[in-house]
Amino acid sequence: MTKFHAAFEKLPADLDRNRLPKHVAVIMDGNGRWAKSRGMPRFIGHQKGVDALKNLLRCCKDWGIPALTAYAFSTENWGRPTEEVEFLMTLFERVLRLELQEMMKENVKLRFVGNLVSLPKSLQEEIYKSMEATANNQGIEFTVATNYGGREEIIQATRAIAQLVREGDISPDDIDENLFENHLYTAGLSSPDLLIRSSGEMRLSNFLLWQIAYAEIYVTPVMWPDFDRLQFYKALLAYQQRDRRFGKL
Repeated sequence: MTKFHAAFEKLPADLDRNRLPKHVAVIMDGNGRWAKSRGMPRFIGHQKGVDALKNLLRCCKDWGIPALTAYAFSTENWGRPTEEVEFLMTLFERVLRLELQEMMKENVKLRFVGNLVSLPKSLQEEIYKSMEATANNQGIEFTVATNYGGREEIIQATRAIAQLVREGDISPDDIDENLFENHLYTAGLSSPDLLIRSSGEMRLSNFLLWQIAYAEIYVTPVMWPDFDRLQFYKALLAYQQRDRRFGKL
């Protein structure tokens, strides 16, 4: 850690610990463009992006933020070149194998959300192995959205609830927000307070469409591989300057 970044090892003094978000979600955008701008192949950008995510997870732990959710691979990402998709699947699998011991040491509770059954079998095995191993950990809750799409999530929840109505287990009048949330991939996870998107793109990209109804949104032009503690500090500072009224006065 450089001398400059050492100043951010602990929570900066001008951030109010009592007003930190309980749950931060991130859209990690710009890996490929970061690499291209440096004359490197896109896969280097994805590797650097993993390092940035690991650093953010550690920062959340150090600063007392109990939950982090990262958008790792969307349902639309299958449309990327085959070589890139295969590299990403292999990268996810390798990172899980290499980092599991460290996550256990750091008491991280790991969770994956999305249509996991469509992923390669070997990756599924690593995912379920890591979730089972960390299930009882009491530290930061780290959720990775993989083969995830917000619209697909809402549709599958609707189908599951419709089936309950068809079978007579519930009536239509029983359907409320709590029931619906319990049928989402993220059931049991609190809604994000802060959504961060890197690379300057001003869109949600089908991410947590239900869950971010009242999240504060922070967009930075910084590409994801360059998103470090200083950038996270800036996002949290902006968050604490917001007036969160949730539609009320």
